[in-house]
Amino acid sequence: MKRLAGSLVALGVVALMVTFAVGRPAIAGAASTRHASARDVLEFQTMFGNHAPFIGVPGAIRGVTAAPLPWMIKSVHGELEANGQLDIDVDGLLLASDPSVPANLRGTNPVPFFAGVVSCLTTSNSAVTPANVTTANFKATMPSGTAHIHQKLTLPNPCVAPLVFVTSPSGGVWFAVTGN
Repeated sequence: MKRLAGSLVALGVVALMVTFAVGRPAIAGAASTRHASARDVLEFQTMFGNHAPFIGVPGAIRGVTAAPLPWMIKSVHGELEANGQLDIDVDGLLLASDPSVPANLRGTNPVPFFAGVVSCLTTSNSAVTPANVTTANFKATMPSGTAHIHQKLTLPNPCVAPLVFVTSPSGGVWFAVTGN
């Protein structure tokens, strides 16, 4: 009986060792495969809708001026790939329910087009400097503030610490920027 119990314990230990040994390479392989195929420079599911103190010229970030009125954003999903492909799906980018916004515009999008801006830190004449690259204009629904921005951009090399903005048409003032 003792011999049988000892054999069962040994068999259990061997089974655990095999499971552990087999499981670890599969996990490591999956992680390295993900890393090897990862092309995203930046993936985001949050953006900061501009509001005080990020309003107008004082709220400029890397040369992109903030909108003169506060905005809010319900949801967003975006990706910036190493090859410059920028994809932003935004839902509910709207003027905020704020006393500074005219009552009839609160909770609406009055702008027919949005654009995307990627801002990178890069080098110029041996100095670190921001470089902003802008998409074409993309249709935004009025008044619900839904838009799909999908365009391949030529990013500077290097593109360090990228920020992504959703702006008014032609890369004007920013309504939302990556962050929280």
